[in-house]
Amino acid sequence: MKKTYYRSQFNCLKTAFCCSFTFLMLAVQSNAQENKAVKANFGLIYPLSTNGTHAPLDTNDLSVHLLAGISSVEKGSAFAGLANVVRNEAKGALFAGFSNHVGKEANGALFAGFLNTYRSAKGSQFAGFANLAQRNVSGAQFSGFLNTAGGDMNGVQFAGFANVSRNLNGSQFAGFSNTAKNVTTSQFSGFINVAKEVNGSQFAGFINVAKSVKGAQIAGFINIAETSDCPIGIINIIKNGEKSIAVTIDESQTSMLTFRSGGKYLYGIIGAGYNFKNKDEVYAFEAGFGAHFFQSKHFRLNMELTQTTLESFKDGEYFKSTLRLLPAVKVAPWLEIFGGPSFNFVTTNTVEGLALHPTNDDLVIHTWKNNWSDFRQSLHIGYQAGLQIVF
Repeated sequence: MKKTYYRSQFNCLKTAFCCSFTFLMLAVQSNAQENKAVKANFGLIYPLSTNGTHAPLDTNDLSVHLLAGISSVEKGSAFAGLANVVRNEAKGALFAGFSNHVGKEANGALFAGFLNTYRSAKGSQFAGFANLAQRNVSGAQFSGFLNTAGGDMNGVQFAGFANVSRNLNGSQFAGFSNTAKNVTTSQFSGFINVAKEVNGSQFAGFINVAKSVKGAQIAGFINIAETSDCPIGIINIIKNGEKSIAVTIDESQTSMLTFRSGGKYLYGIIGAGYNFKNKDEVYAFEAGFGAHFFQSKHFRLNMELTQTTLESFKDGEYFKSTLRLLPAVKVAPWLEIFGGPSFNFVTTNTVEGLALHPTNDDLVIHTWKNNWSDFRQSLHIGYQAGLQIVF
């Protein structure tokens, strides 16, 4: 009886153990399935991580590596002290002390101390040195030195040195240069902008270059284009625009030889000349901008804003800022005569400069002198007349 009793107890324990083991295995399997849905990879550097040598084939929701990590796809965030390498897509945010590398599309944000590289992106990329995209980017690129988009850039590029893209549907801001084939909106750079078709404007500290511009070209020195109606620069080489060489004289007997160049509405002025009234301050230089109004076949009104200086290349200064209204008549398709009044502001500390506009002159509106300097300022009315050859 005892033997039968113990056998019965043993069978009950065996049955309970089997049931418990089966339940435990089901729980482990269920937990494994949950781990597949939310998979994390922690480690030092490949292959010293929880995913081991299988890491390049894994899809993770979270990756954290002290130095560097590698994966196939990142669905969430990845953090690395040095670098994150994602062989395919990244659908979250990647943070790396040095660089992030995504083999296909980065659909999220990339933050790197030095470099981000990727095939294409939807989101924003921040790098201390460069963001390099092989194809299209939708979002924004921010870097300390260089941004590139090998395809279309739908967004904004900010770089300390240069931005490069094929087609730009947005704006570029760079400390030195911007380059794009087709631009919609604007380019802003400290030195040079280069584009083919610009359906917007270009702003550069020195030079803008384009084939066709449907907005404004504004440069500190020179604009170059085949078509640009509104260039603002000292020199504007516009293929379908206008260029001219003029000889002028004003109320102070300063004669100038100037080069005017621009588009249909705006133009730049640069010139040099000689003052026939002075003995020392005789070398004249002029630069400025102008605009055409009321244009017809034989007549137009030109308004100009210029800055003129007289130099002896010794001590003393003479500066004159001038606003002119110059009616112009075309006596031939290539020859124009113009002349009109001017409103002038002069600041000078030279004897000859003061003598050019004496206080008893009827054309002098007002004159004053600052107590803290030897410069005298004056406002006076003047004129300019000239003859120019248009080509």
